[in-house]
Amino acid sequence: MDFNGSGGGNEVHNNQFYPSEESKPLLGEMSAQQPPLEGNNNHKAGPCSKRSLLLSSSGMRYKLLQEGDIQVCVVKHPRTFLSKILTSKFLRRWEPHHLTLTDSSLMSATPTGYMEAPLSYSTIEDLQLLSWDNAPKYCVQLSFPGGTVLLQAANSYLRDQWFHSIQWKKKIYKYRKVLNNPSRWDVVLKEIRALVDMALSSPLQDESIHQAPLHIISTLLSENINLSAQDHENIIVAIAPLLENNHPPPDLCEFFCKHCRERPRSMVVIEVFTPVVQRILKHNMDFGKCPRLRLFTQEYILALNELNAGMEVVKKFIHSMHGPTGQCPHPRVLPNLVAVCLAAIYSCYEEFINSRDNSPSLKEIRNGCQQQSDRKPPMPLRLLRPEPPTPPPTTTLSPTPALPLSPPPSIVNSSEILVELERNNNTTNTLRKGPSEGDSEPNLIDCLLVSPALNALSIQLPAHADRVLGCFALILKMLSDYDDWRPALASLLQPIPFPKEALAHAKFTKELKYVIQRFAEDPRQEVHSCLLSVRSGKDGWFQLYSPGGVACDDDGELFASMVHILMGSCYKTKKFLLSLAENKLGPCMLLALRGNQTMVEILCLMLEYNIIENKDTQLQIISTLESTHVGLRMYEQLCDRQRELKELQRKGGPTRLTLPSKSTDADLARLLSSGSFGNLENLSLAFTNVTSACAEQLIKLPSLKQLNLWSTQFGDTGLRLLSEHLACLQVLNLSMKSLCSLNMNSTKLTADTYEDLKAKLPNLKEVDVRYTEAW
Repeated sequence: MDFNGSGGGNEVHNNQFYPSEESKPLLGEMSAQQPPLEGNNNHKAGPCSKRSLLLSSSGMRYKLLQEGDIQVCVVKHPRTFLSKILTSKFLRRWEPHHLTLTDSSLMSATPTGYMEAPLSYSTIEDLQLLSWDNAPKYCVQLSFPGGTVLLQAANSYLRDQWFHSIQWKKKIYKYRKVLNNPSRWDVVLKEIRALVDMALSSPLQDESIHQAPLHIISTLLSENINLSAQDHENIIVAIAPLLENNHPPPDLCEFFCKHCRERPRSMVVIEVFTPVVQRILKHNMDFGKCPRLRLFTQEYILALNELNAGMEVVKKFIHSMHGPTGQCPHPRVLPNLVAVCLAAIYSCYEEFINSRDNSPSLKEIRNGCQQQSDRKPPMPLRLLRPEPPTPPPTTTLSPTPALPLSPPPSIVNSSEILVELERNNNTTNTLRKGPSEGDSEPNLIDCLLVSPALNALSIQLPAHADRVLGCFALILKMLSDYDDWRPALASLLQPIPFPKEALAHAKFTKELKYVIQRFAEDPRQEVHSCLLSVRSGKDGWFQLYSPGGVACDDDGELFASMVHILMGSCYKTKKFLLSLAENKLGPCMLLALRGNQTMVEILCLMLEYNIIENKDTQLQIISTLESTHVGLRMYEQLCDRQRELKELQRKGGPTRLTLPSKSTDADLARLLSSGSFGNLENLSLAFTNVTSACAEQLIKLPSLKQLNLWSTQFGDTGLRLLSEHLACLQVLNLSMKSLCSLNMNSTKLTADTYEDLKAKLPNLKEVDVRYTEAW
């Protein structure tokens, strides 16, 4: 059969759209009673209100058909008496076909009989449901030049589904052809509005119902880039209703980005783009698969920042994304906002990063080397060296700086402190080795260590990049102000996901300091623990903002607050103290010399726990402590405790000891202070009222091998102390139903014992059983 022919005429609907104009107030005058960024009531109804004006089809909803089985009959128009007889209903026959609705035609999987040739949508002159008397049941009639195609479904629902699906495919095919070669843009705009109205009023419910028109318009815009600003706005207003529940396709995102850059004060940025960006932030799952969505979100935020009250408008937008309650109901908003911020901040330094001839290596940043004279001329983003280029001679801050030490007073002689000087197997050298002198690339933070040479370096950004940096640094600061967002934000920023150029930029690190301060002030371990490195051997924010780090600009105030919160949590351990002794002993001593109580406590704990192995370093720490009133007082208390410890650990006393039930921490401390317990190997505290606080006393028992803590209030904090200090402990009897974290890595834990543990510890959430039989 020959189905070639031409299609019908165009359908045109006229819809109102508001004029796009630049006005000053925009979001700056938002009412408190209105939701943020919903527009001003003085303006005409925005495009997002068009949905309520559209005629929506009532009744059943259908899934768009792509293929299916149906009965087909073709009747050609009779021209002679014989042809009328041959086409009478008594001689008609039905053929079963599996039809596919392609983008351009209706075709059969078995091209024989009635459907030996595809039926092009352009040849279909009319499409309707059969309704005359004695008509075949459940039939759809397709009229084409010279005949009629009848499609008979199994029931009325399938018939209507075929009818609406073919009608949709035919209309989309028509609009694709009409908008492929536009001539007059006023006609094109009417066609776009008609296309949008058709999609919104269709009884079909399918993602492609809204996506197909968006792709058609996206293709139209990509092929016609020289449109006027008014044409831009008219098209954006026309397609706005389709974007309420759909992400814009990539080419349309590019078109929106261009509009945000060229006309940031346009009303469509506020009226149309705001709900689109809100939907992207709430529902996008991976910007890696759709990077233009991220770029569009970034350009939209920058457009808000270009308004008269730009920063305030950005703040209102972020608040609208979080919501008025204390808990944001949309879990995807925070990671999506962070992804946008990271990409935007990276873009500020991208030109500099990509310019290899002008970008100093990590080693050059560390050493403050001047760029070679044979390099290319500086780019707009560059490293500048003030004159004179030669830095003054300096000495690098070492873990053991030469402090102005006075002779120890006669009240407490340094030889009186009772500190074991034997090498601890877990103790590392206190003096940190310097970076390699070879050509190998040093560690990231090593390359950014503070030195006068580095202080002479500064990064200058172009004016636009500087505004971008300020805008997205502000957003990161805002995100850190929300209590419910702070844990996830700290986790996302823990790996330091910024380029080294940003970390060497004083303005950026100064802006980010607020975020790090918020992490340090948060009492939750899941937040402030993210100040440390993400894994062993790497540096984290703790190192970056500590004295000696490139971001430190406050003589160690932030460093002291970070140490205070970490030490007050579960990090009062040998491991943390060893890290400080190895990398930050100099800053700790300097701050202790200035009377910082946290640092004085740190130095005392280093002496008490035998962290420092070098005797000269010990004496230097003692001199530092004795140079301030608070340090002298705490050092004297340490000496008293060491004398008591020596008396406690003197060989003698019982080998087994059981405390009466209902004994407290104070009772245990009083008992252990009464004599020598150097021989104590077995201690039972079962059914007593001791807590984790008694661990401070238990770790003073060097020979303890068996410890019974059954039915006590002993918890996680005490267990950490025991695990680090009681090297001889062999048997530990516990009953801690509140225990939530347990590390059994690389032990002889069996699978049966592990199952028994889980049954007895109902609150256990985090368990590390790697390299055991239970793994």
